[in-house]
Amino acid sequence: MEEEEESNNLEKLLQWAANLGITDSPSSTTNENPFLSVPSCLSHTLTVSNFPENGGRGFSALRDLTKGKLILRVPKPALMTRQRLMEDDHKLSLAVHNHPSLSSTQILSVCLLYEVGKGRSSWWYTYLVNLPRIYDVLAGFGEFEKQALQVDDAIWAAEKAVSKAETEWKEAKILMEELKLKPQLVSFKAWVWASATVFSRTMHIAWDDAGCLCPVGDLFNYAAPVEDSNGFGDVEGCAHASSSLPEGDSTGILVSEKISANLQRLTDGWFEEDVNSYCFYARENYKKGEQVLLSYGTYTNLELLEHYGFLLNENPNDKVFVSLDPGLYSSSSWPKESQYIHGNGKPSFALLSALRLWATPPHQRRSVGYFAYSGCQLSADNEMSVMKWLSNECHAILKNLPTSIDEDILMLSTLNKIQDFSTLNVLEKVSSAFGSEICKFLEASGLQNGKNGGVLSLSVKSKLSIGRWKLAVQWRLRYKRTLVDCISYCEEIISSLSSKYVSTSRTIEHKR
Repeated sequence: MEEEEESNNLEKLLQWAANLGITDSPSSTTNENPFLSVPSCLSHTLTVSNFPENGGRGFSALRDLTKGKLILRVPKPALMTRQRLMEDDHKLSLAVHNHPSLSSTQILSVCLLYEVGKGRSSWWYTYLVNLPRIYDVLAGFGEFEKQALQVDDAIWAAEKAVSKAETEWKEAKILMEELKLKPQLVSFKAWVWASATVFSRTMHIAWDDAGCLCPVGDLFNYAAPVEDSNGFGDVEGCAHASSSLPEGDSTGILVSEKISANLQRLTDGWFEEDVNSYCFYARENYKKGEQVLLSYGTYTNLELLEHYGFLLNENPNDKVFVSLDPGLYSSSSWPKESQYIHGNGKPSFALLSALRLWATPPHQRRSVGYFAYSGCQLSADNEMSVMKWLSNECHAILKNLPTSIDEDILMLSTLNKIQDFSTLNVLEKVSSAFGSEICKFLEASGLQNGKNGGVLSLSVKSKLSIGRWKLAVQWRLRYKRTLVDCISYCEEIISSLSSKYVSTSRTIEHKR
């Protein structure tokens, strides 16, 4: 029944969008006749499909697409902005102008909730009913779910996200009450939904830093920009660039990397003044039937979880930060945020450079600084020392985490099945295999044995909590796998250098 309702709502959205001039045909013009009903805005380039393993509902190509080709156009009148909403409602406009201290995104969030409160009378109703009903963003994580992340940095990020959302909600609550929104729309839960909608679905526009909500254009699923994450692929470029830098200056390299990332982000879509529309372009070549994706920017998995409520199993932009000795930071000019382990387990250029300098006696650092900042190995002994230290650090982190990779894999399997369990004693058997985590979930959710036959009833709230718990386990599992990959990488380097050292020694002995 729910799937049928979603299908009907989507069909109405595509027809509504077509009558507003939204189209996937590069040659089509805006429908200027409001009495002419067009069945769908999609029929030439895109179609809505379901991708269970890759984002859920999204777009697939109706034909082969070439990189850079226009694939969707959304006219300005179809964009939901603060300006548009306030122009259409004098009461809303007056109330908002009495609260100049609120940020642009807070105002758009309030406007969104105000529009939702109108129900079917809202001009945007057809669009609003197609928005996700929940977002599993960090701001919606409860205490149990935050602790399930296990890693201090991630727990802190979740706590900060909740605190920020609560602060912004309290600031905006006065305006929402003045607008006489229904109690459920003034709640913190509703605020998390609205602010997550604004952050995760708005598109950039030059005239409003809050952005705009873009009907149909927000159905694209996410594609992570692919940047060089091997830790060494940019060595030659950095070495060349560093020849013009003062000794120990790493700023130029970082600026160059940021410019490259920003250029990648601008290939997907933007507002074009000459056609008064938001235009989306194919970011790569697509075959008929393939999912057509959109890049929202460069995010780690933790950032995706914080702002969008999902993560990627293979994210080329994921990062793991390790605790470093204060002396390590002072031994180089690399900023802390550039020193990390890539998602594939290889140390970043900056981390490797900093570790090489740190492993060098202080009185020798100045003489080898240029080589370190150029990405060069300083010596075989230095390199092996760096790899041993990094490997030991990763081992120590893994040892201090409450669960292992194998346990997390089993936990994920359990969470995929847990909603099918009907009795508490089954859950108790599972919890005995995984320690106290499931027991903590039951306690946090207030779940107890039913009176009739020990039947366990999972409420909607509990099922949503399980979804967030699963995301936390997925995140920590990916984090641990990155550390294991880093250990393997370090061991490979050590083995390779040791073999070369033995081979060189034998050659020298033979010549003697």
